Amino acid sequence: MFSARLDADLSPNALTHLLQAKRQAGERVLDLTSSNPIHAGITYPAGEILAALSDPSVLQYDPDPAGTIAARRAVARYYAGAGTAIAPERILLTASTSEAYAYLFKLLCNPGDEVLTPRPSYPLFDYLAALESVRVNQYPLRYDGAWSIDFAALEAAIHERTRAIVVVNPNNPTGSFLKQDERERLDRICSARSLALLSDEVFADYAHRDDARRAGSLLRGGNSLTFVMSGLSKVAALPQMKLGWIAVAGPAELARQAYERLEWISDTYLSVGAPVQCAASRLLEIRHPIQEELRVRIRANLASLKAQLTRDCPFRLLDLEGGWCATLEAPRIRSEEEWTTGLLRDENVLVQPGYFYDFEREAYLILSLLTPEDVFAEGVRRVLQWAG
Repeated sequence: MFSARLDADLSPNALTHLLQAKRQAGERVLDLTSSNPIHAGITYPAGEILAALSDPSVLQYDPDPAGTIAARRAVARYYAGAGTAIAPERILLTASTSEAYAYLFKLLCNPGDEVLTPRPSYPLFDYLAALESVRVNQYPLRYDGAWSIDFAALEAAIHERTRAIVVVNPNNPTGSFLKQDERERLDRICSARSLALLSDEVFADYAHRDDARRAGSLLRGGNSLTFVMSGLSKVAALPQMKLGWIAVAGPAELARQAYERLEWISDTYLSVGAPVQCAASRLLEIRHPIQEELRVRIRANLASLKAQLTRDCPFRLLDLEGGWCATLEAPRIRSEEEWTTGLLRDENVLVQPGYFYDFEREAYLILSLLTPEDVFAEGVRRVLQWAG
């Protein structure tokens, strides 16, 4: 009776079952997984946010498929502030980055076509693609003290039904940024094979250190049709505002045609609310203190984690350049499921297993650096204690 786009088995996994039981029993769980900044205990300028939403123009409705020009100009100013020029006429608003992916899969793919996505990375790609009748094929990121694209594997994965290559810059959860030489090679591959390049840059404002090798936004230069995605969810730490965007770059005529078709797709849904579009300019302006508080939290938790990982500790922290997560390599004396369920069962600590993000092998544990500092420090202490 139901579409084959949805997995037939929608039952919760063992970790979810255990978590539900713990919470129903009233036990306090130290959650080291939440990536929702609203739950991170940071200070928001509530008065300014509410004021931004009180403009009388929110009562008007004059839909533009691409989004209001005022909101698109605000997004263009955001990029200009980072040294990247993009015309408002090449920016299209969406309700979220997930919706941006859906629009782009509709734009680029026929049913049964394929997109290449990085592994490890964002755990929703399979679902987003399946809902558009698109297949996902993965290309690996390799780790040798730093993360890099395995280009031999990527090129071997391209075939006649491949339509696009997705990069997440910086990656979630590895925190690795695309380097300039990788960006140039991807651009050559996409240009030569008539593939689109999709760059998810939602965490781009959260670099942990400078690196001259870093590519920066993929809106800068390039000869391939390129789509850059981001939104208020991470840029202003306001996921409830439901505003994302797609910025289109590449050869002028090809970019024009792509944008025109994206407008047609968006006009079918008109999903972005008028109030958040009216508030977009102000919400982007007030992002700086919010971002800085998040950076302080991330730096503090990262320092706390490193301090607890003593020389004789059996865990290894993988290098991370940006983003909101840390990846711990755990001893392979247990599977990831044994690690995560055991920590929750015995220590009331919730962490994510690497297989949520398609790590190729075991055992990895993913920790959110947004966690309140006292909870994070105690949670890490219990993880190391349980390791024995």
